[in-house]
Formats: sequence, C-alpha cells, structure tokens
Amino acid sequence: MIGAIDIGGTKIAAGMVDHRGRVVARLEQPTAPERGFEDALARMIRMLREMAADRIDGIGIGCTGPVDPFRGTIEDASLLPGWQGAELVSRLTDQFGVSVALENDADAAALAEAAWGAGQGKRRFLYVNVGTGIGAGIVLDGRLYRGVDGSHPELGHQVIDTSGPPCYCGARGCWESLASGPAMVAWMQAASAGEWTAERICRLAEDGDDQARRAVEREGHYLGLGLANLVTIFCPDMIALGGGVMKSGHLFLDRAAAMVLHTCTQVPAAKTMLAPALLGKDAALAGAARAWHHRYHEE
Repeated sequence: MIGAIDIGGTKIAAGMVDHRGRVVARLEQPTAPERGFEDALARMIRMLREMAADRIDGIGIGCTGPVDPFRGTIEDASLLPGWQGAELVSRLTDQFGVSVALENDADAAALAEAAWGAGQGKRRFLYVNVGTGIGAGIVLDGRLYRGVDGSHPELGHQVIDTSGPPCYCGARGCWESLASGPAMVAWMQAASAGEWTAERICRLAEDGDDQARRAVEREGHYLGLGLANLVTIFCPDMIALGGGVMKSGHLFLDRAAAMVLHTCTQVPAAKTMLAPALLGKDAALAGAARAWHHRYHEE
C-alpha cells in the first residue's frame, strides 16, 4: 500500500492507494497555507497515520506549483505563501522511515493516467488538467518528461494571444488566462453582470442561454488553440483531458478538436486522439502514488 498526498491551494487530500492504482481510503482538510508549513505537515502526518492500518511501502506526493522533485522541496510559494523551500520529502521520510517521492501534481496525474487510466498502452501521451488553472504532464515511452534540473514544463503558460488578459505569471494571453475555469468566468462577468462560476455558465449553455453559449464556444476556441500547439510540437498518440472544467467537455470539446484539425496542417493531427481522462476524482491521489512507483520501482 502506498500513502498518497495531494497538496493544492485550497485543500490537502491524503489517501491509501493499492498497487493497481485503486484509492482505498481518503481524507481531506483545507490547506490553510497561512497557518504555515509546520502546521500543514503535522496534519498530513496525522491523516496518513489514521489510515495506515499496516506498514506502508512508500509515500507519494503531488503538489501544486513548481517543486524540485529530487531535492524534495517546494520551489515557488505563490499559491502556498511562506512554504518556499519546505522540505517535504526529508520530513516525511524521517516520520515514516520509507522512501518518499514528490512531483508537480499535473505530472503525477499524467503518470497515473498513463499507467492506470486513459493512456494505457500509449507511447506518446499527454495529460491536460483544465480547472482553476491549466496544468499538463508529458509521458513518453512510460517515462515522465522532465526539463532542465528536473523542472516541470508549464504548458498552461504558453502564450496564445499577446493582446489577451494579463496572467499572474507575468505574460499576457497565456493559455491558462484564456481557457481555464476562471478565464471563462472573467469573460462572462465582463459581458453580463452576475455571480458566475464555470459550472453555472455551462449549465446555462446547455439550457440554451445565448451569452453562456458564446462563453463555451470561446472556451472551445482557446482550448483548441492550446491543444493544437501541443499536437504540432509533440505529435502524441493521445491527449487526455481532465479537471473540473472538462466535466462539461461535451459542450466544447468538438469545437476544440475541430480547431486542432484546422490548425495542425504539418503533422498527422487526425491520428492524435483527444479523450476524457478516466481516473476522475481519484486522479490526484492515484497520481501521487504513481509518482512513487515511477521513482522507486521504474527509474
């Protein structure tokens, strides 16, 4: 059994995952980053100990934002203020006496989808999570693609439209600022006063609301442009799409796929499958566990 931890900006989930990727136990707490890293670490340890009936084989962690997977530290603290440099891996190793692996959460989910989900059997596989932000992981021949110094490629911050809205990353018109859930909400709020969420917009679009339908058409357009870049660069067998926004993917995924075929004229884009991710709510914890397998059983 693998102990799994998923650290996001709003919640921390912990679970037990068997060696076939099944999440057999799960607990969640608010991240509350303002309470500091030591407080959060103590809560992670308590959750794991509460669920671990027997000795665990290892611990995997998926964490939002840039991390150093080999030093086992958080590298950027914009979403977790005050946590920069936090030594997750060494502290959990000391507590449990087992090996611990840390990855960016999108990389971790990509590993799980490649091994246990939509990407099984695919040699060139990308996973894209469309939710509060856009994160992606690249798995080639079963190996996680890493950048220089083990870095995670931030595909959500590719620039799509230089005249687009500003992003916290410092660029204008990056993919995340145009096609994430908050991007859909921001466009809708500018067009129509009201309290909006991506879920409400999609629900109204299904009911035939004209403004909401324009919002989801725009989502399909910009999602498709970003995917087209990935298809042109990587020529993958499959791109699997997950995350909260993709729960309404039936409203805009066809438009995104048409944009890929229209734009990618120099590569065999028709041979790249765009498919829903399969692990759903288990993707994050299964991904954390798979990060441990990838590091200690396969690397």
